[in-house]
Amino acid sequence: MERPKLPAEAIQLYNLFIHGDISRRDFMEGVQKFAVGGLAVATIVEALMPNYALGQQVPKTDDRIKASYETVPSPQGNGSIKGYLVRPVSADTRNEKPTKLPGIIVVHENRGLNPHIEDIARRFALANFMAFAPDGLTSLGGFPGDDYKGGQMFSKVDGKKMTEDMVASAMWLKSRADCTGKIGATGFCYGGGIANTLAVRLEGDIAAAAPFYGAVPQDVSKVKAAILVHHGALDTRLAATWPAYDMALTAANVPHEGYIYPNAVHGFNCDATPERYNKAAADLAWSRTIDWFNKYVKA
Repeated sequence: MERPKLPAEAIQLYNLFIHGDISRRDFMEGVQKFAVGGLAVATIVEALMPNYALGQQVPKTDDRIKASYETVPSPQGNGSIKGYLVRPVSADTRNEKPTKLPGIIVVHENRGLNPHIEDIARRFALANFMAFAPDGLTSLGGFPGDDYKGGQMFSKVDGKKMTEDMVASAMWLKSRADCTGKIGATGFCYGGGIANTLAVRLEGDIAAAAPFYGAVPQDVSKVKAAILVHHGALDTRLAATWPAYDMALTAANVPHEGYIYPNAVHGFNCDATPERYNKAAADLAWSRTIDWFNKYVKA
């Protein structure tokens, strides 16, 4: 069945809900006002919620990739953090020893390591990187299989410790024997902010970051990584942060570019949420991200 086209207000309602700004009850009550013209509330909710099968581009069983779940020590964080590690099979079959590859940290939104983020990691493997997607919910048992429950769990994890978990993940990836020692970071919403934060925290230990609709970090003067920023034009609050970030990166002599994508909302890259997904913007942002990492992390 074809999914209904919903007004921008309904999509904004979903964004408020999924980011914890309104309760599930308020979300359901808000959806009621869009139940017109024969549209049932259940139909609207289904249209707004993620459909991971619909958005999957690289199956978990794809024979071009080799994936595993790994546990990383994080003594400054929550003790340890589990994540999804993916490499292209071709890198490990050419020689007796695995080919060293540049690494990319892929950081989730504020719901934990869901299937969409794992799919993003697999896409990086097909672009000839090794990717590690950590799960910030590890200390509470990991992503629960449901974005709403994941969001509730996310709010219960100590934010400072979760940041340390992400730092530990990045340094673990960088130090692996099958990594070249050059890494980059990308992420979405919360993960975009973490990609920016890693650029500050790791300084010269990270080569590049490509945050998608992420919060601007503090201490931009410490950034050494090349920064590529993506925002949706309709995500006005975050898009408005770009000019000042641009100026701060310029003052710090950091290679950087930033793009504001027309008609794109917060979460425009996520093809698992069709009402937010903007294919033209997502494809262009992905192409720019791969080019950026090829230039600064592979080179």
